[in-house]
Amino acid sequence: MKKPILEEWLERGLFASRWLMAPFYVGLVVCLAALIVVFFQELAHELPRLLSMKPEDAIMLSLSLIDLSLAANLLVIVILSGYENFVSKIDLAEGADKPEWMGTVDFSGLKMKLIASIVAISAIALLKAFLKLTEPEVALDQPRLMWLVIVHLSFVVSGVLLAVMDYVNGKVEKH
Repeated sequence: MKKPILEEWLERGLFASRWLMAPFYVGLVVCLAALIVVFFQELAHELPRLLSMKPEDAIMLSLSLIDLSLAANLLVIVILSGYENFVSKIDLAEGADKPEWMGTVDFSGLKMKLIASIVAISAIALLKAFLKLTEPEVALDQPRLMWLVIVHLSFVVSGVLLAVMDYVNGKVEKH
């Protein structure tokens, strides 16, 4: 039995609407470029002090750069897997320098990668805050530290709950 023409047009239109997501991913590429600029600004700002830097300062610089790198990784994961999951498959030539996970990360896997990156970024922010306490001129800001810990723990708990939900969902029979 053939579908009514209106239903067919509606379904084609809805399916084609996925391309409205493409500009979001292009915008995220612009954000990735912004992170690169900030990364090199941070590096250029600290470069003159490199030879006279205290170990604590070198650690703080490293953590800042790692933080930016993790945020960039997060963007790349969202851009590539989001595009593949919601817009179109990325068909690269055979043997192209393609990350192993591309084409294999489903929405559930994407959620887990995202929450893992967010937890790592949060942990770095928390570590940086605690390392700042070693500086003599920095006063202890208990409410700020408390909220950093609470936010970090909420990310960790969210990640655990997402993992449990995915595990349970995988065990339930599909209807």
